[in-house]
Amino acid sequence: MDSERITYIQANNKWFNIKFKELWYYRDLIFLFVKRNITTSYKQTILGPLWIVINPLLSTTVFTVIFGVIAGISTDGMPQFLFYMSGNVLWGFFSNCLNKCSTTFLSNARIFGKVYFPRLVTPVSESIYNFINYMIQMIVFIGLVIYYSITNPAVHVNMTLCFVPLMVLQTALLGMGIGLIISSITAKYRDLNILIGFGVSLWMYITPIVYPVSRIPGGLRKIFMLNPMAPIVESYRHAFLGCGNFEWEYWLVSLGVTAVIVFAGLLVFNKVEKNFIDTV
Repeated sequence: MDSERITYIQANNKWFNIKFKELWYYRDLIFLFVKRNITTSYKQTILGPLWIVINPLLSTTVFTVIFGVIAGISTDGMPQFLFYMSGNVLWGFFSNCLNKCSTTFLSNARIFGKVYFPRLVTPVSESIYNFINYMIQMIVFIGLVIYYSITNPAVHVNMTLCFVPLMVLQTALLGMGIGLIISSITAKYRDLNILIGFGVSLWMYITPIVYPVSRIPGGLRKIFMLNPMAPIVESYRHAFLGCGNFEWEYWLVSLGVTAVIVFAGLLVFNKVEKNFIDTV
């Protein structure tokens, strides 16, 4: 007689009980969600997946005209379009992870109420989907870096590039961690969801996306660099363009803040997911 596999579903009152083994067991579901996102995101659009590349190019062009040409903000001797593109690509990845993960409970309430699977599957799948979009944009960005490095000697890749994969992973975790916290709060207080777009936009302007860190007055610089995204963007730009500095002490602080935020996000998410269906 063949042995049957029995799965027990029971309540758990522990504050922190993330079953990463179970998450791995549902990896096929994660990739099905990723496939669904890819299929539905650009359905019934004229240009389809080309928008993945068009969006950062358009926003970078706007930044170049407004902040570079009209406002005349310094880019530390770097070509303006390349300078803004470097920050725009990374920030787009971060903001997309944050925005998508912040609606986990509200967007998936219907399916969560019908079938069981680890709720963490959805924010993880959203982060993977955004990573795929980021990699497509990176192909264009790397092409621009190669072109400008040939035509402009000021642009040069350096050894900080070795840390870029860790910076990208940190960016995804930071966005997902903050998104989990927001999602847990807005599961009960939906009106706070309105402030997310404004908050992310405001955060972008206190991060060196459209200006270099060298433009920050000395007295404010230390406080400014406590923004966890500031050292990531500055180091990322330094790796590809050679401008700015790789200040490892601020980056280590940023890593520590990211670890705390991710842990707090998992903790709150784990607590809220047990009874959120009663409040959504």
